[in-house]
Amino acid sequence: MSRQSEVGEEGRQRDISDSDRVKSTLVGHLVWRPCWVGGNMISGKSLLLKVILLGDGGVGKSSLMNRYVTDRFDSQSFHTIGVEFLNRDLEVDGRLVTLQIWDTAGQERFKSLRTPFYRGADCCLLTFAVNDLQSFQNLGGWKKEFMYYSDVKDPERFPFVVLGNKVDMDQREVGGDEARAWCEESGCCPYFETSAKDDTNVTAAFEAAVREVLAAEDQIDHALLGSTIDLHGNRKTSRRSCC
Repeated sequence: MSRQSEVGEEGRQRDISDSDRVKSTLVGHLVWRPCWVGGNMISGKSLLLKVILLGDGGVGKSSLMNRYVTDRFDSQSFHTIGVEFLNRDLEVDGRLVTLQIWDTAGQERFKSLRTPFYRGADCCLLTFAVNDLQSFQNLGGWKKEFMYYSDVKDPERFPFVVLGNKVDMDQREVGGDEARAWCEESGCCPYFETSAKDDTNVTAAFEAAVREVLAAEDQIDHALLGSTIDLHGNRKTSRRSCC
């Protein structure tokens, strides 16, 4: 498990252990490393996947990441400055995966700090708080920002997962049906209502992100195998369908 913060207030940088440094250029590659899954060390080939948490400041992105990786919740946590990431090893459907979760600052003034880290992402978790209507209405803007700066090669197939966080709060401003309708209109993104505080659907959401990445890779492989070439030499492939 590693943690990194790239930028601090007034030029302050947090200490970064050399042994914890992970270059983003490794994302999506197969690496040989020991993995801890279910308390047991499994030595083998692990797929390193980079996922990005995006959304307004204060929606609970850091809390979701920390809950999933450390199983802790800190009600006094501060807003992220710049970007941070944590790693977690897991096994999903028989595949060994090292999930590299990047938490980004949601405030506009940190845009220039977070956007360079969008490149190389394998999945994006668009996050809002169910008790904050504005954070939900801003999801479209976050998605556009990510697509612009991430330079995704195949935008139609890129996997997104939407998280409606803070379902533990009494007052809601965004209903589940409204959120699911937005997801369907935005490419049939999987939707999870989560609570970092109560640990509601946190594991399910991150594992769904992994499955979305693996499914997208399988679709690309099948498209390449099943593609046809017409008499004019044009390659035809099928597009991702809504599920």
